[in-house]
Amino acid sequence: MKPLSRLSVAAACSVLAAAVPTAASADPADPARVEVTVDITEIKEPGVLALTVAGNAVTLQENGSDLLIRQFTGTLPTVTVTDTRTLDEIPAGSAWAVLGSTSDFTGTAGQAPIGAEHLGWKPRLINGGDTGLVSEGEEVVTVLDEPTQPGNDVGLVDQELLVSTYDSAEVTGGAYTVDAGLTLRTPADVAAGSYRSTLTLSLFE
Repeated sequence: MKPLSRLSVAAACSVLAAAVPTAASADPADPARVEVTVDITEIKEPGVLALTVAGNAVTLQENGSDLLIRQFTGTLPTVTVTDTRTLDEIPAGSAWAVLGSTSDFTGTAGQAPIGAEHLGWKPRLINGGDTGLVSEGEEVVTVLDEPTQPGNDVGLVDQELLVSTYDSAEVTGGAYTVDAGLTLRTPADVAAGSYRSTLTLSLFE
């Protein structure tokens, strides 16, 4: 056999090298993909039993005074009780009530105070729903009045009933409104000047 020349050997090696593929030139494998999903449910807010008042002030105006008594009247801003609870959120046998009491009237210029017993009210149910189970409280007159019911001539010294129900479960899902006529009665010789008092309303169940 005739020996290969150097040129022929070099060419043969060159062809051999070209026939073997390198790793860098290989096709990549198909990528693997994973789909991630999640279901997010709406947050369920618990229902509430809440009290709101349409305003934070009322000014009494003189109305109906005579030689012995000075009288001042006004209207309590509308009070709303809202119950958005479900039946399973209400304790068995529950009942709710709004009670009110007032502080003494303090003179802004150092006058002697007017006691809370001089302020009375007459609640008035505006919207009690269709059940008939929401009702306003009884009238409370002042210490200077003759009682209109036994023992109700005490004024708003202690917590007096504004509105209530005896069965929370039966009236849930509604909003109930009430206001009250306010009457301040003082002796005719009360010192002139401005007076301030705070009427506090509380919702209990």
